[in-house]
Amino acid sequence: MDGAPVSDTAHPLLPATVPLLRLAGPGGTDTVQVGGVDSSDGLLVTPGAGELTALLRGLDGRRAQRTVLTEAARAGHDPAAVTALLDGLRSTGLLVDLEAADLLAADAGPAAAARTRAELPAAADRAAGRSRWRPRRAAAVVVEGASRVGVPFAAVLAASGVGRVSVRDDGLTTAADAVVGGLGAADEGRPRAVAAADAVRRASPLTDLRPLPAGSGPDLVVLTRPWAASDPLAAQLGRQGVPHLVATVRGETGVVGPLVVPGVTSCLRCADLHRRDADPRWPALAAQLTAEDAPPAGATVTCLMTAVTAAVQALAHLDGTGAPVTLGATVELRAPDLLPRIRTWPVHPDCDCVPAPGEGT
Repeated sequence: MDGAPVSDTAHPLLPATVPLLRLAGPGGTDTVQVGGVDSSDGLLVTPGAGELTALLRGLDGRRAQRTVLTEAARAGHDPAAVTALLDGLRSTGLLVDLEAADLLAADAGPAAAARTRAELPAAADRAAGRSRWRPRRAAAVVVEGASRVGVPFAAVLAASGVGRVSVRDDGLTTAADAVVGGLGAADEGRPRAVAAADAVRRASPLTDLRPLPAGSGPDLVVLTRPWAASDPLAAQLGRQGVPHLVATVRGETGVVGPLVVPGVTSCLRCADLHRRDADPRWPALAAQLTAEDAPPAGATVTCLMTAVTAAVQALAHLDGTGAPVTLGATVELRAPDLLPRIRTWPVHPDCDCVPAPGEGT
């Protein structure tokens, strides 16, 4: 946290997944190693650290730091030493500081609380010393297309804490649509949008699945058509200033991006124009590719890897914790290794999606 002051009303959370490893020191002195396995930093606490294990495991994010210190004093611990311990855990990135409003933004009930505990650490912006849980819970995402990527993506996003996830599709489910985490074999013949809602509900029962009310815009729209640049919806989203992300499979290649922030980054038409520059035949080829709906494509592992990669990009955008790599770029995942390949798509000079320097000022 780079020395940032911590309010005594912060709610410290030590994730249950952080190991507390007890070591026997010289002369029988107890030492506890907090974290420090694999590639993560850890903290050695000594002496008398064994007595602090219960205190550390009790850091569940539901009590303010001043309450933790008061309870520690009652248990015989020095509040100053406990404060130093908490600061040390923060410096290693092991401790997550929540705000009371984060807890109010979590769904009620023991099952929801268990799911929330698993997701909260990943929603922490440790560099800024705050949680992004509330913005994530308040976010609304629309997925255009209940595809073999779109539905697992929606389920992952909902399970990650995004408060409202709506999948739009007016087709009927076919046997080829089935994929792990998405539509199933039993959904064949059902409306895709309804089956997709059921899949998301299985992953996160309390997520709001309703379409957005008239007049309100989503925080992000995800386009799952293989060649979304030709979709009139993409141009409409650009005009309306709605951020949008491509997440699809083309043939056997998973494609995530570009993530378009209208007026700031290159758009899908820019990428299309760059394709035209590289191959003058591209417009004629694209017309054939988009003349009819493409059949479901991609092996299961490709679809799921694409969905998860897209979810990472979407959460980075919604959380505001960093610049997603798909801003003006695509991540391509090709079998058999599915190692990511990044292709950049700068603003094209023939496209007016981003104002030139000095325009509009």
